[in-house]
Amino acid sequence: MRHRPALVTAGAALAGALALAGCSGPGSGSSGSGSSKAELSVSGPYMPQPVSADMAAGFLTIANKGGAEDELTAVTSDVAGQVTMHSTMGGAMREKSSFAIPAHGQLVFKSGGNHLMFEKLKHQPKQGQTVTVKLTFAKSGPLTVEIPVKSATYNPSTGH
Repeated sequence: MRHRPALVTAGAALAGALALAGCSGPGSGSSGSGSSKAELSVSGPYMPQPVSADMAAGFLTIANKGGAEDELTAVTSDVAGQVTMHSTMGGAMREKSSFAIPAHGQLVFKSGGNHLMFEKLKHQPKQGQTVTVKLTFAKSGPLTVEIPVKSATYNPSTGH
């Protein structure tokens, strides 16, 4: 019976060592697996043809397949004097300086929710054209996205 407590203790020590080995975080070495950093991609971008000569809205989804969160910190476009990010809650629109993109999650910009506002348009984008946008993140490199201009009443069937 003496060997059982030693065996249990050895098993507990091994389990503890394995648990600690699984706790290596983003700053604990460069394994190159990609799981400890954000892996961002963009889908479903579109801009309804603006009805205003100086303002337009933009929508897209940013997916993060990586194991670390990132943050969208700025959006720029050569078609606009500035691009601002907004959230909509309870019918109230609020400008935001950044949006979190959770690990293994997504950030959705959709009609009636979070959205991009293209302000001080240099020219009014027309249906069939594309608008180039640069997305800047806190940790990841920037992404350049081509946003197609759709009809003013466009409502995508993909859920946003």
